[in-house]
Formats: sequence, C-alpha cells, structure tokens
Amino acid sequence: MEKVRNSSILKIICYIVIPILVAILGLSIFHLAFLNEYGDIGTETEYVKSEQFTNEYFNFITNKISQCENVAKGYSSNFLEIEDNDGNIYYYSDARESNSYYTGVPAYMNYIMVNKKTNKMFTNIKSKDYKNEMENMKSNNIYWNFVEGKIDTNLEHINSDNIKYNSNYIYWTSENINSSRHNMQDYDIYTSYDDSNMNQYTAYGINQTAYEYMLKNQNRPIYLIVITIILLVIITVYLFWAIGHKEGKEEIDLNAIDKIPYEILSIILLTILIIFLNVLLNISQVINYFVLLVAIICYFICYAVCAIMGITTIKRLKAKKFIKSFLIYKIAKWLLDRAKKIIYTINQRASGTKRLLLYYIIFILISVILTNVFTNSIGGVLLIVFWIWSYCKLKEYIIKQEEIKNALKNIYEGKTDVKLNEDELQGVLKEMAVYVNDIAGGFSNAIEENLKSERLKTELITNVSHDIKTPLTSIINYVDLLKKENIKDEKVNEYIQILDNKSQRLKKLTEDLVEASKVSSGNVKLNIEEINLKELINQTIGEFKDKFEKKNLKIETKIPEKEIMIKADSRYMYRIVENLFGNITKYALDNSRVYIDIEEKNNKVKISIKNISKDKLNISSDELMQRFVRGDKSRYTEGSGLGLSIAQSLTELQKGRFNLTIDGDLFKVELIWDKE
Repeated sequence: MEKVRNSSILKIICYIVIPILVAILGLSIFHLAFLNEYGDIGTETEYVKSEQFTNEYFNFITNKISQCENVAKGYSSNFLEIEDNDGNIYYYSDARESNSYYTGVPAYMNYIMVNKKTNKMFTNIKSKDYKNEMENMKSNNIYWNFVEGKIDTNLEHINSDNIKYNSNYIYWTSENINSSRHNMQDYDIYTSYDDSNMNQYTAYGINQTAYEYMLKNQNRPIYLIVITIILLVIITVYLFWAIGHKEGKEEIDLNAIDKIPYEILSIILLTILIIFLNVLLNISQVINYFVLLVAIICYFICYAVCAIMGITTIKRLKAKKFIKSFLIYKIAKWLLDRAKKIIYTINQRASGTKRLLLYYIIFILISVILTNVFTNSIGGVLLIVFWIWSYCKLKEYIIKQEEIKNALKNIYEGKTDVKLNEDELQGVLKEMAVYVNDIAGGFSNAIEENLKSERLKTELITNVSHDIKTPLTSIINYVDLLKKENIKDEKVNEYIQILDNKSQRLKKLTEDLVEASKVSSGNVKLNIEEINLKELINQTIGEFKDKFEKKNLKIETKIPEKEIMIKADSRYMYRIVENLFGNITKYALDNSRVYIDIEEKNNKVKISIKNISKDKLNISSDELMQRFVRGDKSRYTEGSGLGLSIAQSLTELQKGRFNLTIDGDLFKVELIWDKE
C-alpha cells in the first residue's frame, strides 16, 4: 500500500486522466440535455423536424428583421438597393452565394420581407416577379409565411392560432407577439428552406450532423456518465489519500508552490483562470478546427490551475499548515508575538500595581476609540466584543489564580503530588507556579526519603528481631531446664534467676519492638466493630488489680452508668489500655491515687488516665513519646520504652487521638474517639 500511495507515476496518470474524464462527463451531460431540450428521445427524428432546427430557423428570421429595420433607419447598409425595369425598388443581399457559416444568409435559405408601412422589400432573390417566388416558396421543404397577421407554415410546433416557441431569443404567443424582440406585425414575411443546396460544412450542416449523431447514440452518454463518475470518485479518493506522500519521506512533502502564501497563490491562479475562461467563452460560439484547438488548450490550462490549487490545499491540510500558510495569519502572528514580547517585558520589569494601571489605561483607550471612531452599529458591536474578551481574560486569570491557591492548600494539607502546568501561565502567575512546583517537589522528595528511611528501619528491626528470637528461645529453654535441676548451690540458683529475668525481658523487648514496627508502618489488620468501652476498662482494671494492690495504688474511676460504645478493634483497644495500665504499675508513685475517667460529650468519647510519677519527669511529653524513652532514665527497670509509642500508633490507626500531658510529676493521658 505504501508503494501505491507513494507512486509518482500513478499520480501523474491520474492527473492526466481527470480532465479527459471530466470532458467526457461534460459532453455526455450536454448530449442528454441537448436531446431533452431539442430532440425527440427514443425515436428517430429528422433534423428539419426538430426543435433545434426550429430554433435556428426563428433566429434567422428575427436576425433578418433586425437588419431590415437597421437599413430602414439608416444604421446599416448590409443590403444593396436595386431598381428593376418596372421601377420597383427592392433591397438585395448578395451574401446568398456563400456557403460559409460566417454569413447570416445561407445559400439554402430564401426570404422576402416587405415592410407594410414603407412598402420596401428586402430579399436575397433576384427576381422581377417576387410575387411568383412567394408562391413557389411553398413547394420547398420548409416554408414560413406571415402575411397580414396570419401564419402559414409546415414547421412543427407552430400553428396559425398560437405561436409558442421558447428559445434564447424569443418567447412568442398570440397575446404578446407585438411585444417581441422585433415587431413582426410591421412585415409580411416569406421564407423557405431548401436543403438541396446545403453542405456539411455550413452551420446548418454541422448542426444536422451533430443532431443526428446524438439522436442515434442517445443511450451512450448514460453509460459514460456512470462509468466516468465511478472512475472520478475512485481517482479522487486515491489522490486525497496519496497527495503529499513521497517515497523516503515520513512527513508531507511540500514544494515551493506550497510555501507561497495561500491568498497570494489564489489571486495569481484565479487571475490566470479568469483570463483563459474568458477566452474560452469568447470562442465557444465559433465552430472552427483552429478555434477548437485553442479551446482545448484553454480547457487544459484551466484544469491545471484548478489542479494546482487543489493539490496545494490538500497538502497544506494534511501537513496541518493550512491556516498557517495564509499571509494574514503570518502578519497577525507576528503582531501577536510582538505584543506578547511587549507584555512579557512589562510583566518582568513593572510591579503589579504598575501593570494593573497600564492595563486599565489600555482598556479605557480602546473603549474610547471604539466608541468615538466607530459611531455606527459596528462600533457598538466591536465594543461589546471587546468587553466580552476582557471579561474572559479576567476570568481566565482568576481561574489560574484559584489553581495556584488550591495547589498551595493541597501542599498545606500534606498532599505533595501537585504539579501545575507552567506553560499555560504567563508573567507573575508562571513564576508562582514554578515556586509551587519546586516546593511540592521538595516536600515529595523529603517525604519519600523519610518513608524510605522508615521502611529501612522497619525492615531492619523485623530482620534483627527475627534473628534474636532463635537464640533467645534456646536460652529461655535451657534456663527452664536448669531451673528443673535440683541445684543446691544458692549462688548458682541466683545466677539462674538473673538469666531467667533478663531473657524474659529480652523476649518482651523483642516482641514489643516487632509490634511497634508493624504498628508504626500500618502493617496491621483491623477488625472494626462496636465495643463497650465501659466494660473494657472495668475488665482491664480487674486484671491489673493485684499489681495495683502490690504498689498500694488506689484506683479512682468516674464512669457513666450508661453503656459507652465506640467503633474500634477490641484486641488493639485492650492492648492500648494494657500498655497504659502497665506503664502505671511500673512508674506510678507507691501509695498514690490513679484517676480513670470516661466522658461522652458532643459525639465524642474521651478516656482520661492520670497518675503521679515516682520519678521526676524532667522531659517533655514529645520526648517521652519517642521510642525507647522511659521516665526513669534507667536501663535496668522492667520497661522497654515502647509502650506509649505502641499505644499512640494503635490509637491513631483506629481514627482516635492520643494526647499526653506532663505537669510536674502529674502524668496524664487522654484518648479521644468520634462517635460517628
């Protein structure tokens, strides 16, 4: 298919065939139209019985009457004035001796025309007794007599009561015969047609030959029209597909003609077309072989002009350069580019206030010019169009401003996947877009690096914890075995007890470390359901009762009588409360009070836990929330420093809020959930 499309030979053949097919199509249509207008389609009709012959016959009569009137008025001398021996004056035209189609009086047409007002006779018959000739005319093939308003003729389509014939010159009826091109009532007309003297080179002979050929081949143009239309459609589709493509080139091939501005090329080609069409129309009325050759040349030149225009138009459309090829477009683009440069310079160098003032002044000046220079309705229309355009530009500016505002809002809310299209903006807005994109990109990179670091930490903790568990399990098992042995040495038993405590602590630390890693990375599966918070708190207090009593801690609760329900995961809610209570048993001051309150207000549920620390809390609440940080600063106590961090992460995973407050030695934790 590519070879067919890129074939130059095939395109040239199409260019050559098109004018031939168009000529055949035009002649075929003319053939059918001619027979429909003048012929008797479907029957064999003699030329002298056709409307074509009648048309030419009447053209001859009206032409001769016109010449007679011009002679009578002294405008013309086409006739020779002759006086016979009897003193009769008549006007004779000697052109009847010629068989040429250039003469207005062919040799086979006899006529006598008598002006009834002046009794002047005009004829091409040299006869002393023209009255006998008038009678003899009726014996010829075709005759026409119009004497004293009565018609006598053997022409078809004509009768004595109604002259009705439509041609390019005449439309006669009995009602308007006096208002025809020439006043027929002023003349007695005697004409006859004798084809015995006619030859094939005269106008009538050529017309007769053409008519008989068309009548004989009246079905041929129907087939030719169908075939030529099909071929023209196929060729046109192919050329639309193939024009502009050349072997070895991917893009549309544009030559020097295609680079000429479209309107200039159109004017040049249109001028050439008009010149040759005018020549073609002027010579179309003359039948001559040389003239026919000139007509054919003019036809092909006109075709070449149209072909060039069509080919370059298709190429420009395919190359998407049609609009750009107009000179007015290039001028407008140059002016627009200059205006953009001026505006860009103003935007870069002038402050926002000065730019606004300048644009406002320009707006007023243009409005004043449109109002005063164009005082008619056009000025009003232009002014309205200018105002609408100004509104659209302001609206576009506001929309772009809103886009930048929304981008900043997204960045503020932590959404860093913000990217503004800088190419769609200009001036200050473009600078702002660049800054916003840089900020968003910086945040994205920082967050990505932070997430990467967190992932590495999580993976490291998980892998190390897994590696520690295996030997730690062995240590715990062997310590259990040693404890079952009946060892009498107290010192050895003490060492075994220390190993047991330390291994259990290391096991707890490892488990907390893995859990903290999972929770902080969100790698936990939640089973959200409605749980009874009051029941959960009371149950956990019961489980820690022994530990609270051991440190002589008095639990003061303030819990509503009604059931308090929240949506959360029961396992992880228990773990949160367990961590907080465990933290109390480790770090609360002995013989002190612990306050546990549950409050439901404004569709929020708040759990408040307060206790007095046994050690000084010389750190901030943020520092205490960090991993591996404990209130006593000691590495020898039971805690791992992960309890609060795990509790906070689990609370936030369940859409809650974890607030820690330190006021001197007072340690206070608040857990808040939305009811809905």
